[in-house]
Amino acid sequence: MAGGGFTDGGPMKRAHLYEYEFTWYFFNACIVAALGGSLFGYDLGVSGGVTSMDDFLKEFFPKVYRRKQLHLKETDYCKYDDQILTLFTSSLYFAGLLSTFAASPITRKKGRRASILVGSVSFFFGGFINAFAVNIPMLIVGRIFLGIGIGFGNQAVPLYLSEIAPAKIRGRVNQLFQLTTCLGILIANFINYGTEQIHPWGWRLSLGLAMAPATIMFVGGLFLPETPNSLVEQGRLEEAREVLVKIRGTSKIEAEFDDLVDASNAARAVKHPFRNLFRRKNRPQLVIGALGIPAFQQLTGNNSILFYAPVILQSLGFGSGASLYSSSFTGAALVVAALISMFFVDKFGRRKFFLEAGFEMFVCMIAVAITLKYNFGQGKELSKGVSVFLVCMICLFVLAYGRSWGPLGWLVPSELFPLETRSAGQSIVVCVNMFFTALIAQCFLASMCHLRYGIFILFAGLIFIMSCFIYFLLPETKQVPIEEIHFLFENHPFWKNIVREDGEEERPKEEASDVQV
Repeated sequence: MAGGGFTDGGPMKRAHLYEYEFTWYFFNACIVAALGGSLFGYDLGVSGGVTSMDDFLKEFFPKVYRRKQLHLKETDYCKYDDQILTLFTSSLYFAGLLSTFAASPITRKKGRRASILVGSVSFFFGGFINAFAVNIPMLIVGRIFLGIGIGFGNQAVPLYLSEIAPAKIRGRVNQLFQLTTCLGILIANFINYGTEQIHPWGWRLSLGLAMAPATIMFVGGLFLPETPNSLVEQGRLEEAREVLVKIRGTSKIEAEFDDLVDASNAARAVKHPFRNLFRRKNRPQLVIGALGIPAFQQLTGNNSILFYAPVILQSLGFGSGASLYSSSFTGAALVVAALISMFFVDKFGRRKFFLEAGFEMFVCMIAVAITLKYNFGQGKELSKGVSVFLVCMICLFVLAYGRSWGPLGWLVPSELFPLETRSAGQSIVVCVNMFFTALIAQCFLASMCHLRYGIFILFAGLIFIMSCFIYFLLPETKQVPIEEIHFLFENHPFWKNIVREDGEEERPKEEASDVQV
């Protein structure tokens, strides 16, 4: 089976000569590496459930617990508005933000595998500390270790998957990260539902079980091969050739290997990869991949729902058990959406998924806002019919996000950067992602308290803006070899005059006329 470039030609040097066959060696490497997503997903799913558990609140946040009891019969947007409580969630992402700067040089100099191992060890210690926490400082320290683990994992895993995958199925392979993230969320939701029945220490079990995926990740990581791109970058050419033969299942790898060597030689000449990101030729990758997509991925509002699904549902009048059970529907919707995206993103492309799902998300947010405006507040209880409608709208929203901004928010940035700026670019991706994740986590409950249903109108407006961002600025990258992505910008209506360095001539039309935009 020949590896795919453009089906109708294009400016790539040797892409049409790339070949690959399926191998179990490649399959196993993908599965083990993708488990890094389960760390991120488990924490996303478990933290919101734990913060809604009475036993957890009584021990660490008694004021919130008392407020919750006082308003048990009188639904209120503001039950959980407490900045220290939200710091429990957001501190992880602030730690993840800072750790990406340490992860970048390790990922570049020691390899993607080294960062994956460091991340799993840190995440293990975070889960251990949280399980045995006796005060808020211990909780925060544990969350910081978890954040460091996620910072390293999220920096290295999408790169690893993109680099070992053949171009023709790179979207599907990279989305294994999103699939394991969604499975982690779903499993965490069910664990929370079970541990909520165990008094008074069920929440400790929920937090401590974070050690399980971290252990699996570390043991599996010991046997992971390094990516050929990273081995070439480190000057280990023969080893890179051997690994490329194993993961491609064919000895006909010379064309792809030569492109890797050429890209590595260009990368080696770059002494300051972060500074190089700001050159004109890398400006599209910086604006789209490092800044725009990771920021907008969080500004959709989806992670607010994932963080606080049980809290939101309890604020809207659901009981504790019912809210934990109902939030599992959002986790299930994410898994289904990840599978849809995984099997169809390389057929229909990134842009179509972004734009079609953006429309659905916009409609769902408006529907939720209107429903809450006329059916909730001033002590009103939601009727059963309205409650079911809200859960359905939230699930449809998550289903749309889960096949678009969720997985593509990691896939597209990981495939945009040239090798010389890839680890630096991915660090900024994770940094921006973590910053906005932490911002949303810290501010959402206070925003819901003050803006009430207006918070969902705000998210709808942001979804409209980011859909326009994709429509006008992102070229289609499906099935384009990762080392050839930069050619897309040279013929893009907006970017073509920006990417040319001062004094550089425009590419001849016959060389660039077939580039998909």
